[in-house]
Amino acid sequence: MASVEPLKPEQLYQQTDPSQFEFETTAELNGKAEVVGQQRALAAVRFGIGIEQEGYNLYALGPQGLGKYHAVREFIEQRAATEPTPSDWVYVHNFEASHKPNAIPLPAGRGVALRDDMKKLVDELRAVLPATFESEEYQIQRHAVEEELRERQEQSFEALRAEAAERNIALIQTPNGLAFAPMQNGEVVQPQEYLKLPEEEQKRVQSEVEALQEQLQRIMRQVPLWQRETRQKIRELKHEVAAFVVHPLVNDVRSRYADVPEVLTYLEAVEQDIIENVDDFLQAQQAEDGNPLAMMMRSRPPSEPDFTNYKVNVLVDNSNQKGAPVVHVELPTYQNLLGRVEHISQMGALITNFTLIKPGALHEANGGYLLLDARKLLQQPYAYEGLKRALRTQEITIESLGQVYSLISTVSLEPEPVPLDVKVALLGDRMLYFLLHQYDPEFGELFKVMVDFEDVIERTPEANEAFAGLIAAIARRDGLRPLHRTAVARLLEFAAREVEDKERLSTHMQRLSDLVREADFWAGEAGREVVTDEDVQAAIDAQIYRAGRVRERMQEAIIRETILVDTTGEKVGQINGLSVISLGMTAFGRPNRITATVRMGRGEVIDVERRVELGGPLHTKGVLILSSFIASRFSGDRPFSLNASLVFEQSYGGVDGDSASSAELYALLSALADVPIRQGLAVTGSVNQLGQVQAIGGVNEKIEGFYDVCLSRGLTGDQGVLIPESNVKNLMLREDVRQAVAEGKFYIYPISHVDQGIEILTGIPAGQPDEDGDYPEGTLNAMIVERLEHVARTARRFGNNQRDKEEVEIVRLAPPPEPDLPPDDIPDPDGPTEADSL
Repeated sequence: MASVEPLKPEQLYQQTDPSQFEFETTAELNGKAEVVGQQRALAAVRFGIGIEQEGYNLYALGPQGLGKYHAVREFIEQRAATEPTPSDWVYVHNFEASHKPNAIPLPAGRGVALRDDMKKLVDELRAVLPATFESEEYQIQRHAVEEELRERQEQSFEALRAEAAERNIALIQTPNGLAFAPMQNGEVVQPQEYLKLPEEEQKRVQSEVEALQEQLQRIMRQVPLWQRETRQKIRELKHEVAAFVVHPLVNDVRSRYADVPEVLTYLEAVEQDIIENVDDFLQAQQAEDGNPLAMMMRSRPPSEPDFTNYKVNVLVDNSNQKGAPVVHVELPTYQNLLGRVEHISQMGALITNFTLIKPGALHEANGGYLLLDARKLLQQPYAYEGLKRALRTQEITIESLGQVYSLISTVSLEPEPVPLDVKVALLGDRMLYFLLHQYDPEFGELFKVMVDFEDVIERTPEANEAFAGLIAAIARRDGLRPLHRTAVARLLEFAAREVEDKERLSTHMQRLSDLVREADFWAGEAGREVVTDEDVQAAIDAQIYRAGRVRERMQEAIIRETILVDTTGEKVGQINGLSVISLGMTAFGRPNRITATVRMGRGEVIDVERRVELGGPLHTKGVLILSSFIASRFSGDRPFSLNASLVFEQSYGGVDGDSASSAELYALLSALADVPIRQGLAVTGSVNQLGQVQAIGGVNEKIEGFYDVCLSRGLTGDQGVLIPESNVKNLMLREDVRQAVAEGKFYIYPISHVDQGIEILTGIPAGQPDEDGDYPEGTLNAMIVERLEHVARTARRFGNNQRDKEEVEIVRLAPPPEPDLPPDDIPDPDGPTEADSL
């Protein structure tokens, strides 16, 4: 196995040369605040908003802070500005079914105009109609109709009176109504005189009165009919006069909307309703004339109509909209998306009408684009289902949740659905996208365009220039100081550290923007007009310090030996593993003592963490893999008569991940060979069944965490960390760590195989097997084989001695043989017995 050389300082960090930039400060750049390296995502957005087919809505997926919202919105706004402005939408009264208001589309900006025109029309009618009906011409015509009724009644009664007079019968008016009485010589006969008349005369008078009474009844039955005819004629007269007044005024409004058939139909219904209910306008005028106090207080008297039926509820007004709308909803509740019908309290009861219909985000985005946060959408009850229903039916139906799910049975409005034409872009993380795709069959049908944002991009000169332009745009947008090119270079190094890859850059725009703002603050504190790399470093250090309390307390526990970690000396079966603790936006490394013990047994490796249910599945997998490596290397043709135990010392929480499997393997090899491990070295890396050391995460934090512990106790010059060779490209270490490496006070070893690692840890060659599978004498593997064989021999001797003792005990307990038994039937003491079988 080739020896491993420690890494050189230049291998621990990839610096950005400020001289590659042609500018001195970002004030010289005119870049836009665009996302960098998102060609795949922007191509998907371009496709999604360009294809005009059902179901091609977008889902932008990626971690929070990548700038998904700004990127998608900016791209969509550029496209929306070139598209036509969508229609206005208004709700009007349905004169045939008042609980089902009608929705009418109008060209952009004309919804408000229609509302104002209708208000003006009603105001004019309230003034003109009462004046018209109070005019002399109308009064004359009405008087003529009423006079006709009066004359008809008088003629009928006069004819009856004349006929009664011919029969010497008088028609007289009494307090109880009309009555007949006999006459003599033109005078009404008094009751006393009437009784003195001959009986025949009385019978004649009675007969005449009865006949006349029948005629009077016929006339009285005709009077209501005549009155009804008169009222009908008056009503027709009113309609005729109202139509004479209303038609020109409505025609004036109608002429402005000749190109909108729905409005013409509505105005026709309005005109007919006004004519039919012209008395409302007359009563309103009378109420105003008779109640000045109510007018002063702007409160409608109970008898005054409010003319709500002629109002126009402007649901969507695009008068100020240029191009297609782009709407983002911060709180996507069911009502905020689909609209609602509000109620008002009147006389202790909740009432509503079509003017209380309020729009939702889908109405406002209709004809354009709607951006929603997927997680917030799913957190709101029924909002996601309501959105899917609207997209599936391609119409917006305003219903309360009580109506949708039959929770209430009260009568409410049922507004006419509005046709929907919108592109929806959901923004969320990847896990949410795949969960929705897996468990919601409709999701894949409605959101067919996946906009996948990159977490990292390649670190190239072109990417560096693009990042510089982005940084300049951020500074200009937020009113910050310009950044020197050294500050831009330091920010690029920060972006590489964020993704733990010296060949890549993070696209996490939020972290980058925050760092630029904080660097501007520290530049102001230092009195500089331009942000330098020192200010960027001060901002980074301040971030680490603000979030460093837990890290400092943990390191303090190690320094004070509350948590036992050795950084000097040598120990058998003991090694320093490395772990990473993530708390919010910060992460730091921490050394952990790992110990291994061996004893006689049957070749089982006991994972203590798993036995007490503190080990996660990945950690358990790592232990099983290293167990397989041990078994395959040392138990191929010889018994493995040892049991081993592995434990993370002073671990009181869960342990997961396989990054400590190589450290556990080294501790186990040390215990098997009874060879001490240098405690000034820490180890990280996973291992496979072939003994190859594999890459892990958090390599920078792990190295720095162990370095800080060693620094606190004093660097001895023989301390360091063993990392997987495949993690060298991920190194972006702090400057003080690099300085210690340059001075020979700290070392970092790239390991590709466990044999390399164990040689560095113990100072003893691992040894490679010869053709017969034997290891050279004095090598660590030979020591392990020798110990295993010794333990195996001991185990066999122990097993034989134990068996001999058992057999002797069995012979002592067996009864003596019968004297008459033939020799062949005497049991063989060395042969199997019943006790042996049992």
